[in-house]
Amino acid sequence: MQHDAIAERRNNIAPIPFEADAPFLKIIGELPRELNGTLYRNGPNPQFDSPGAHWFVGDGMLHAFHLDNGRASYRNRWVRTPKWLAEHDAGRALFGGFGRKLPDAPADLTDGGVANTNIIFHAGKLLALEEAHLPTEIEPGTLATRGYHNYQGRVAGSFTAHPKIDPVTGELVFFGYNAAGPLTPALSYGSIDASGKASRFERFEAPYASMVHDFIVTANHVLFPILPITGSMERAMRGQPPYAWEPDKGAYVGVMKRSGTAKDIVWFRGEACYVFHIMNAWEDENRIIADVMQFEEAPLFPHSDGRPTDPDKSRARHCRWTFDLSGNTDRFQQTYLDDLTGEFPRIDDRRAGLKNRHGWYACANPKLPMFGALSGVVHVDGNGRRLGHYLLPAGDTISEPVFVERSKDATEGDGWLLAVVWRARENRSDLAVFNATDVEAGPVALVQLGHRVPDGFHGNWVGAQ
Repeated sequence: MQHDAIAERRNNIAPIPFEADAPFLKIIGELPRELNGTLYRNGPNPQFDSPGAHWFVGDGMLHAFHLDNGRASYRNRWVRTPKWLAEHDAGRALFGGFGRKLPDAPADLTDGGVANTNIIFHAGKLLALEEAHLPTEIEPGTLATRGYHNYQGRVAGSFTAHPKIDPVTGELVFFGYNAAGPLTPALSYGSIDASGKASRFERFEAPYASMVHDFIVTANHVLFPILPITGSMERAMRGQPPYAWEPDKGAYVGVMKRSGTAKDIVWFRGEACYVFHIMNAWEDENRIIADVMQFEEAPLFPHSDGRPTDPDKSRARHCRWTFDLSGNTDRFQQTYLDDLTGEFPRIDDRRAGLKNRHGWYACANPKLPMFGALSGVVHVDGNGRRLGHYLLPAGDTISEPVFVERSKDATEGDGWLLAVVWRARENRSDLAVFNATDVEAGPVALVQLGHRVPDGFHGNWVGAQ
C-alpha cells in the first residue's frame, strides 16, 4: 500500500540535472533485429529554476535511444540555444515564461528560444523544433548543437514544431504563428522541397492571435486551426497571462489549396474547442476529414480573468472534423469517436495526408481518479474504433508512441511502437517496444535506463543511414 501511495503522489515533470551516456543498456525480452536506428525524443528540462516559468518553456533536452542489431545505447544532451549558453555562463536563469526576460538579465540578450518540442529528420538534417523560433540543427549521434537553420535565408521568424512531410513528394510543409511579432494574429506558411531548399514562404492574417500548435495537411490542402487560446500583448503588459482561454472568440479553421495562395483561404467556423495535436487528415471527394485530439476547454491555461478552466472538460478525446468544400456551409462538423482521454496521436507516417487504416495514441486509465497522467496506449482503425488497448501498472506513465515500419515496403501498420515509460516505484525509465498491431500483448522488449527521462513532448525514429 505504501508503494502505491508513493506512486500516486509522484510525477515525472521535474528536470534531471545531468547529461549522460549509457553505451550498453539492459534489455528485457528481445529487441527486433530489424530495429536499426535511433529514436530521438525532445522535451522541456530547465537548466535553472525560473520564477513564473510555464512547463512549455523549459530548455530543450534531447534523449537518443540507439538500437542496433539487438543492442541498445542511450545519450542525452541539452540543446545549446543562445538562451541556454547565456544562462550557463551566468549560472542562473535569465528568462521567465514565454520569452520574458528577467529584470536583471543583460540588455543585449534577446533570444529566449528553447528548442524543446520536437525533433525531425528531413533532407539529411536533424532539426530540433520549438514553435517560436527557427529550427536548430543537431549533429546526429553526438547530439551536438550546430545552431539555427534558416534555409539559406529564405525562412524567417517562428517555425512550427509540427511540420508535415509529404510521403509522396518528400516536401516538408510548415507554418508559424506570431509571424509579425509576439502575440500577433499573423501566420506564415511555407514549404521545403525534398532536397532541403525553401520553395515558398508567405504571411497572412488570422481572425485573431491564437496559440496554433499544430495544423493539417492533406494531398492538396492545408488547414490552419485558429482556436481560442488567445494571445494578448495588453494582458501581458498588465502582468496577466499572455495566453488565455477565451471561448467567446469561437473556433475558425482556414482551408487553403496547396497550389493556391493565402488570398484563397476559406474560413470555416465551429464550436469553441482546443486541439494541440492532429492524428491525420485526408480528402474524400469534396470533403476533408481530419482526426484530432479535441479538448472542450483548454488545459494548462486559465480564462483571461485568471480563473482556471474546468478539469472535466480539459481532457482531450479522439474527434473527427469534417469540412464540406462544396460551398454549402461555412461550418465544420465535430464528432467525438471515443470517450477515452488521450493525447499524442501518431500514424504510420507513410500515410500522412492520405486515408489511414491505423492510428495510435497515449491514453489515461479511466479507472484511476487522475485524468492527467497518460498511462496506456490505444490502437485504433481508420474510423477511431479501438483495435487494442494496453494499460501500464498504476502510477507509471507513457510518452508519445512512435511508429516504426518493419521495412520500407511493409504494409501499413506492420511494425513497432516505441514509447518511453516512467516507472514510478523505481523512479526511472524504460524504452518500451510494442508490436504495433498487438499492443494488448504488452511490450515485446524493454530497454532499461538507470535514471528517468522526464515527461516530454515529441520524437521520431531515424533509421540507420
